[in-house]
Amino acid sequence: MPRSRRPSRLALRTALVCVLLAVAVGCGDAGGLQGAGAAPTAVGPARLWPELTPASSPAFVIGEVDTEVVKGITVPGDDIRRVDPVAVVRAEIAAAPGDYDLAKGPYRETARRMADCGQGPDKGRCPVLEPYYRDLTGDGRDELTLGFRLLPGRTTAVRVYTVDEHRLLRVMAWDDALSGVELAGRSVIIRSPSEVAGYEYRLTWTWDREQRAMLLTHDEMLRTGPRTHPSRHPSAKAPSPSPSPR
Repeated sequence: MPRSRRPSRLALRTALVCVLLAVAVGCGDAGGLQGAGAAPTAVGPARLWPELTPASSPAFVIGEVDTEVVKGITVPGDDIRRVDPVAVVRAEIAAAPGDYDLAKGPYRETARRMADCGQGPDKGRCPVLEPYYRDLTGDGRDELTLGFRLLPGRTTAVRVYTVDEHRLLRVMAWDDALSGVELAGRSVIIRSPSEVAGYEYRLTWTWDREQRAMLLTHDEMLRTGPRTHPSRHPSAKAPSPSPSPR
């Protein structure tokens, strides 16, 4: 069977020009131009409160650049794949004993189940999930993307680690209820359910070479389900009854 030929550069450019023209005036089947009607008037952004003096510093310290050297963890040969993911989680638990206190810590069940990680991550009751490796910094070496369940509850911790000066450096940390996690290019994309029906939160962290950290570059609320008429929404209040005629 002969292979399909790829379209020539000229054909691709012609098709692209046709598409662009179609947006403005239409593109006929016979090659002629057809009017597509009047285009709506463009409305520029309206600048609010121009008299305000632009701020030169943030009002609140949010901690956009969140990096931390993981104490007690070595990186043999600077190869992050040789680092034990379970040991990394144990190190985080040791660094925050109040969160994982076996008596009253909010994540006490995670600490208990770490004893079930003898066979490695994602085995049995072990809360540590399967690790993923990908070059997120562009230096030709893999980073470690690690997740573990924060129990009791439905929250999952997502972490990204890199090797910096022979040390394991955490360059991103986020805890949330998850719908999904993706790696795309230099980014980590986290999807989480929203309390608003038909929507989800989608957050993207992207590696910043100057800050040497994964920065939160996109924070979106996106529609994922069909639109629901307000009167049909379960939380919508029924209309008040009309007053009886006198």
